Amino acid sequence: MRLWQRLFLAFAALSGLALFAFVAWQQQNFRHGFLSYLDEVTLQRLEPARTRLTAAYAEHGDWDFLRSDPALLGELIEPGPGAMRRFREDAQRAFDRAPPDGHAREFAVPGEESVRQDGQEGPPGPRSTEPDALRDHDPRRSPPHPHGPPDLMSRLLLTDVDGKPVAGNRTIAGNALALPLLFDDKPVGTLRLARQSQINAAVDLAFSRTQTADALIVGAAILLGALALAFALARWLLAPVRALATATQALAAGDFGQRVTTARTDELGALAQDFNRLAATLERHRDARQRWGADIAHELRTPLSVLRGEIQALQDGVRAATPAALDSLHAECARLGNLIEDLYQLSLADAGALDYHFEPIDLDELVDEALAQQQRSCADVGLMLDRALASLPAVRGDARRLTQLIDNLLANARRYTDAPGRIHIELAAFEHQAQLVIEDTAPGVPAEALPRLFERLYRVEGSRARSAGGAGLGLSICRAIVDAHGGTIEAHHSLLGGLRIVVRLPFADGAAT
Repeated sequence: MRLWQRLFLAFAALSGLALFAFVAWQQQNFRHGFLSYLDEVTLQRLEPARTRLTAAYAEHGDWDFLRSDPALLGELIEPGPGAMRRFREDAQRAFDRAPPDGHAREFAVPGEESVRQDGQEGPPGPRSTEPDALRDHDPRRSPPHPHGPPDLMSRLLLTDVDGKPVAGNRTIAGNALALPLLFDDKPVGTLRLARQSQINAAVDLAFSRTQTADALIVGAAILLGALALAFALARWLLAPVRALATATQALAAGDFGQRVTTARTDELGALAQDFNRLAATLERHRDARQRWGADIAHELRTPLSVLRGEIQALQDGVRAATPAALDSLHAECARLGNLIEDLYQLSLADAGALDYHFEPIDLDELVDEALAQQQRSCADVGLMLDRALASLPAVRGDARRLTQLIDNLLANARRYTDAPGRIHIELAAFEHQAQLVIEDTAPGVPAEALPRLFERLYRVEGSRARSAGGAGLGLSICRAIVDAHGGTIEAHHSLLGGLRIVVRLPFADGAAT
């Protein structure tokens, strides 16, 4: 399975899990909210029942009539023919017990105005001789409760003012919804409604199923959109990875000209830029290796050709075996031996096999000794050595390798400086480092050649050419030695008209400037 496919599956699984959790939470929340809504609707529909219960309490003066006949609670909640008959009988008995002075008896029903029973007009107008509780809630005018009396009655409990059960389901818990009953603004009891635990009514069930189906349809549509987006996102995110994979395969096959083009600025964009730098470095190394092989073959061919020609001339008797001829042969052999030794030193440096014995070194004394050995050879070619050496703290280095560094730099200056000329050596402190400067007089080095002076087998054509006798390896060996000491080496134009080499080496730990 490819990476973009795994990423797509991860996105899809995450989207599906999140959507499933949301739908489950939404359905649970809907169920809880819908049940609470149904309970509130039931409470509102029990308002007429509260009026009837208050009227019945006003007629009897207490709840004993319900304690003796609990079934009457259902008829008061949902009036039927039996309830109407009993209410009419109670009303008639109350009317027969009216005061002899002919004044009408009033039924005080909380939330309603007083009702006269004598049929006479009274404020605010003529009323029926039936109590309002019977007339206003005639079963012919009020439809039965949509949930039906049996289901509703199992959820009701009537308690008196002391909280003692009067009628109804006595197992209803204390967290039931309460509907207080007031008579003359005083509590006379409480009608308790148990909370609904599940949806039972056909209409409610149909509504719930519709909501569930709609939620599933919307969830499926969102999931399909999320899958499409995850597919596109996975392909887009991994487009640079595919390009990198293709370019890496080409690079492994030897095509070092491969580059990855991307405008992204994230981690993948940075990875593409790193790949481009790696490819460019490998390309430079390949070109350098090719030049290195060609240059080595050319450097070895020259002294061998000279040796072969001179030996053949001696063999053919064209040239006599004089001391001068033998000296020429010896010089070519020495040149060939120096080239081989330089190549060997560079190979050791590349392999990290150059041996170093680091210890505190007085660099000024080391430079002074090297100048003393080079003084005679410089004077022989018409060059003057002058120095400006400061006494510095010790540097951490290998005395033998640092002497080799100084000798190579002085030999390079002597070889490529025209006579009469001058070589200036300066040693001073620079930003907690020892700075060694070796500069010479004309000829100089072109600006474009300065960065390449430390490349192997590189020589500046013209003034600093092969005729001077160098193979272009001395400065490369110098850079390897300086790098091993944790320092830096740079080439600049000299104010004297020639080349300026600047070497900086760190002081030994604990040395003060």
